[in-house]
Amino acid sequence: MTQRKLAERLRLDPSNLSKVLSGKLPFTEGLVNRIVIDLGISKRWLTTGEGLPYDKPEPVETLPMPVPGERPGPIPVYDLDVTAGCQSLESLFGSTVPAGTIDIPGLSHNSAVVKVRGDSMAPRIANGGFVAIRRIRDMRNIAWGQIYVVELEEYRLVKYVRRHPDPSQVILHSDNPAYDDMDIDRADIRKLYVVEAILNYEVQ
Repeated sequence: MTQRKLAERLRLDPSNLSKVLSGKLPFTEGLVNRIVIDLGISKRWLTTGEGLPYDKPEPVETLPMPVPGERPGPIPVYDLDVTAGCQSLESLFGSTVPAGTIDIPGLSHNSAVVKVRGDSMAPRIANGGFVAIRRIRDMRNIAWGQIYVVELEEYRLVKYVRRHPDPSQVILHSDNPAYDDMDIDRADIRKLYVVEAILNYEVQ
């Protein structure tokens, strides 16, 4: 694989990847996690040289697996606007220190809480509110009508995902009637995160 092809696979600017490989830019934990996730490389082999390159990758999540019958404990809260920018959320989680944690019964151990800016999902999700999200690994199984964070090539959106008459597309629907529906190709969705909880609050 050429360096340019590798940059395309990792969705990086080729010049930035070249600077990382030459030592001019740091090799961040986020980039390590992106290689592990996107290329299926063993994280242990990549970081220590031990084992095999294509061993089963170690989980990226830093929280321990829950013991059956016990609550999973607190989940991380990130001071990140989920709709800002186009960088992969998983790479942001890998390179950003959580602002804190929150303990909410019923949430998955591998959830994360992030901020939502904008009013396209108001009043369901308030501007500045938080949502608990969890990565969906198999995007063939969409729960139609559920709220998701949809990660596209150029931006991220928080929307209801609805069934489209054309199976190759989906409809992204806002709660705010001032916003029109969007039709997008399913193939354009890079990652999908289901919204497991909505935390609206007002600072007095």
